[in-house]
Order: sequence, then C-alpha cells, then structure tokens
Amino acid sequence: MKLNVNGIDTFVATGGQPFDPKLPTVLFIHGAGFDHSVWALQTRWFAHHGFSVLAPDLPGHGRSGGAPLPTIGDMADWIAALIAAVDATTAELIGHSMGSLVALETAARHPARVAALRLIGTSATMTVSPDLLKAAQDNGQDVLDMMTIWGLGPSAEIGGNLAPGLWMHGCALRVLEANKPGVLFNDLSACNAYEGALAAAAKVEAPATVIIGERDMMTPAKAGRALAAALRNARVVVIPGAGHTMMSERPEELLQALRG
Repeated sequence: MKLNVNGIDTFVATGGQPFDPKLPTVLFIHGAGFDHSVWALQTRWFAHHGFSVLAPDLPGHGRSGGAPLPTIGDMADWIAALIAAVDATTAELIGHSMGSLVALETAARHPARVAALRLIGTSATMTVSPDLLKAAQDNGQDVLDMMTIWGLGPSAEIGGNLAPGLWMHGCALRVLEANKPGVLFNDLSACNAYEGALAAAAKVEAPATVIIGERDMMTPAKAGRALAAALRNARVVVIPGAGHTMMSERPEELLQALRG
C-alpha cells in the first residue's frame, strides 16, 4: 500500500493481507541499502496468522520517495510517524542490522508506540570499516561485493535456498544494485555515526529478543550479546551456522525466534 508519512510518498508491504489497525501490528525495518523485499517470508506468515503487517521501504529506498534520512534518530522518528499514520496504537518492531538500531532508538524515543522489540543481526556499536565507507561513497561494484560476501554466511554462498532456483548471493546483489547513488553511503554513515545504542537500551522497558547469527561477520555474536545485556528485559537466541542475513539463510529458525 501507499502512504504519505511526514510528506514522503511511502511504499509499505503488508504481507498479502489488508492492513487492519484493530489487529496487533508488527512492523519490519530493513537494513542498510535494502528494502521491504528482504522480509517476504516473515511478513507473509504474520499477516496470515492474526497480525497486521507493515514492512516499509524507508525514504529513498525501494519504491518510496524522498531522500534517505541521514541519522538513526531521524529514521526512528519517521517510524513513529508511520505507526501514527496507519492509526495503530503500538507496534512490535522487528529490525535487521541498521533496522535494529532504528527499532531500538524508536523504543527509546517513543516508548508508548512500541510493544516489543525483535533485534536481528544487531550490535552495541555498528562501526563501518573505512574501506567499506569509501567504496560506498564511490558507488562502485566493490561496495556491493563487500556487503554480500560479508553479509551472507558460508552455507548461503554454496546454495541452500529453500526456494528452488533462487541464488541468495545474486538476490542480495540485485537489491543493492537497485539503490540510487548515495543511498548505501548514507545508510552506512548513519550506522557508523550512531553511538546511542547502549543509552537507548537503558531506557527501553518493552520486552526484547536479540537474534544472533552464529557465523555473522558483520555483527558478531559477542557484540549482539553486549547489547542484550544492556536491555532490562531481553532474551538471546543464537541461530547455529547463520550469517548476518538470517531472513533468507535461516527463515524457519528465524520465524521460531520471532514467534517466541
């Protein structure tokens, strides 16, 4: 569906069912350089099991208009505005990578809007290497290769997609290639500059689940556990063998963690 959120024409996937504000709302927030499509499997399950689903393309991403928002705080305020725009009272926020920081900051800034947090591939700090930032600034192929090689676990690089005929590495590349110039650099810069995760975690009252990929090279397990320790009401789920992109690498295990 299409919405106007803070003056921005926004595309929001709803998992194949019409959005109903009377049902519990689950809001999915994608990571740097990606869009709603990374949640295709998870959004469909929730939409067909008693929930209303929102999976937006953040401003400047995918089918949404506007310019990409420059900070994690700006994205968090925009997510709160999205919840208000659909007349939902609260939402459970499910965020991956950059989206996990946005979800966390939203819960700290707008606690009345957040019922629960599910943080996937997250970290107390999300520092981006100078080489990756420079590659993103140059808008070359190097940044796409780095993101996919580091983002996918070993099993994803040799096949293993549950949907026959689909190549996980290639699918990730296609989504990243579709970004407008500057979007990926914007997102990675926002992650690199964000230093408020631990302070935000200390403010969060909502229950949280921190979901960690055992073989995640972008947000290692140790970093995810450090953030979980700063949350007052958090549980940790480790998905064996998974890399950073658990939505496609381990969809069944991730769904179980989200449902729990």
